Amino acid sequence: MATTVRARRPASPPPLLSPAPPTASKYRFPKESYLDADAKRAAAAFGPLPPGKLKYYPPGGIDVTPQELRLLFFVVLLAMGVRMFRLSWPDSVVFDEVHFGKFASRYIKSAYYVDVHPPLAKLLITLFGFVFGYDGNFDFKDIGKMYESNVPYLAMRFLPAILGVATVPLSYLTLRGLDCRATTALLASLFITFENGMITQSRHILLDSPLIFFTALTTFFWVGFCNEDKYKPFTEVWWTWLTLSGLSLGAVVSCKWVGLFTIATVGVSTAYQLWNLLGDLRVSPRLFVRHFLARALCLIVVPLVFYMFMFQLHFLILSNPGDGDGFMSSAFQHTLRGRSMADTFADVALGSEISVRHFNTQGGYLHSHIQTYPGGSKQQQVTLYPHRDENNVWRIVNATAQSEFEAEDSNWANMPITYVTSSMRVKLRHITTERHLHSHDIRPPISDVDFQNEVSAYGKKGYSGDANDDWILEIERGDRKDSLSKNRLRTLRTVFRLRHLLTGCYLFSHKVKLPDWGFEQQEVTCNKNAPRDNSLWYVETASHAAFPPDAQKVNYKVPGFFSKFWELQKVMWATNAGLTDRHQFDSRPDSWPTLRRGINFWVKDHRQIYLVGNPMVWWLSTLSVVLYVAVRGFLILRTKRGYRDFDNTKVVKYDSLCGFLFVGWFLHYFPFFLMGRQLFLHHYFPALYFAILLSCSVFDLVTSVLRPRVRLQIAAVLILLAIWHFQHFAPLAYGSPWTRSKCESAKWLKTWDFSW
Repeated sequence: MATTVRARRPASPPPLLSPAPPTASKYRFPKESYLDADAKRAAAAFGPLPPGKLKYYPPGGIDVTPQELRLLFFVVLLAMGVRMFRLSWPDSVVFDEVHFGKFASRYIKSAYYVDVHPPLAKLLITLFGFVFGYDGNFDFKDIGKMYESNVPYLAMRFLPAILGVATVPLSYLTLRGLDCRATTALLASLFITFENGMITQSRHILLDSPLIFFTALTTFFWVGFCNEDKYKPFTEVWWTWLTLSGLSLGAVVSCKWVGLFTIATVGVSTAYQLWNLLGDLRVSPRLFVRHFLARALCLIVVPLVFYMFMFQLHFLILSNPGDGDGFMSSAFQHTLRGRSMADTFADVALGSEISVRHFNTQGGYLHSHIQTYPGGSKQQQVTLYPHRDENNVWRIVNATAQSEFEAEDSNWANMPITYVTSSMRVKLRHITTERHLHSHDIRPPISDVDFQNEVSAYGKKGYSGDANDDWILEIERGDRKDSLSKNRLRTLRTVFRLRHLLTGCYLFSHKVKLPDWGFEQQEVTCNKNAPRDNSLWYVETASHAAFPPDAQKVNYKVPGFFSKFWELQKVMWATNAGLTDRHQFDSRPDSWPTLRRGINFWVKDHRQIYLVGNPMVWWLSTLSVVLYVAVRGFLILRTKRGYRDFDNTKVVKYDSLCGFLFVGWFLHYFPFFLMGRQLFLHHYFPALYFAILLSCSVFDLVTSVLRPRVRLQIAAVLILLAIWHFQHFAPLAYGSPWTRSKCESAKWLKTWDFSW
């Protein structure tokens, strides 16, 4: 049976984002299935094919030969040796193992915690630890703390290591799918094999190796889908590639929110595909809608469902209270074992014993204890405390009726019930210490500014207090389903503010923690310029001796999955945005492409693990990015001057290939410039992956006019240089013994602050 060769017409507008276009040349023809008329035009353009010169492409997907698979097998073995070498060393906690090992302990003990990263990578690490017998009792408290014999830290490190190994063949297959030569794909896989920074990240209980793996996996599946889409859409294989792309998108964003940049990369490429389909007259409106809906289903719905499923597992496992439940609302905490709250009286009257919660931040309780401020008034501290405690209970009384205030607790049962209404002048009396909520014209200990006053607890038993104890209760809003809550104070339903009578400031709290003398609890002040959200409060529990047992009671509405999911996303976002403190080894994005600064992971006995990349691989990838931008800009200028460079199918091919990888690099790098949070070198690794593939694509273009033997020789030289740089800095990746002279000779940049 004769094989029909189909070729594509040269693209008229220069493509930029289509990731997999094997293009027509004199002897190489693409996989795409087009109209027979296209094949005739191609034959007319390129002339008859010389016998034996046509390379056959099977339709769609990614094609590699059996010989390549055997070669790739040996590359994977090499990558395993590099990443698994002495994986058990050091036998103590390294860098952020402090955090992610601790989170694994929380999962095993089902103790709720809050982290800025989604759960997938942490769940996988926990799974490896659990399978190998980890009981969750090691605290991962400090860098350098020795692992106990019953902690399977080696198994937990194995997961990032094996995913680091798996990234190597993915890089090879991705470049082959992008129609690069086998030599080019081999070069990329070995660059990643010997990239010191990726090696260091993959040898410890960290999240970056899973993140890079799923980024690479998404790129691989997407390239496979694009190739299949150019051959024949809506087949079973086509749907498989597209669905796998969506699942891997869900996985990458479930490791870290940096995965959103991978979603953006695929999204831009998808938009470009749909734009081209819209302009193709052979595609009917009905067929275009099918393409659109298929991509929307697999690239939006599937990742979202996968992402939410990871959080469903997260909630199912973390069913017990833990050190993170204070970040969540009371309604959320109500779903944890042992944290459910009994029904409480709906009404609040003068004499009610109440607990008051902050409406914003993490919703802590208005709290006081016997300890005093070390400065200022030196009166009793008032703070925001995240957990339920007897020191959270206050009695609300009428500040204008001295006899009522001075009455003993037992008398409230015999007094007439007077509900607390808006604009009422009240005092809050701390039940445990019998002092009043108090403010005065003294600066608070931390927020020492003119518009904030200290808030303290002042007085003693039987003391009626003074005007500095008086507050005006202002109802902000009530619950739409409870009309009474708009006019009088109702538990869980009314949101209110407390305005200090004499100074006019509002009771206020924000995400500022007191030092050790305040037990790191949240600061409470009286703010004259208080942002409204941070000066809002509500009553969580209320009791009164005069209320009959059958009086109306209320409780939190138990949130369902979607409410809990959305609340946690907001907490993660706020916590992530709040990571603005400086770190000794943080860095800004402008320093990453030039590898100006590394990260100290671990130091002990004249050995050090220091995160730094392979300089040759790193700087070559950065140079390739710069070259691509320069050449692309030059071609655009030539197009303006009437040159028809984009009629050349070779230019079209490499522009599409390099353009896709450049967009991947750009979208994984540039957004960090918009972030004010704490950043480190390891945030650059997903962008580095695309930069390495781009550098090898540039190599493929530059050597495309050379004979295969010469091309292979050039690649061999580059690989040997990469291996030399790897071994030169290997002691920093493995924490191996190092002499002072070798250490000092390795400091190629003054900003590399590792030491012997």
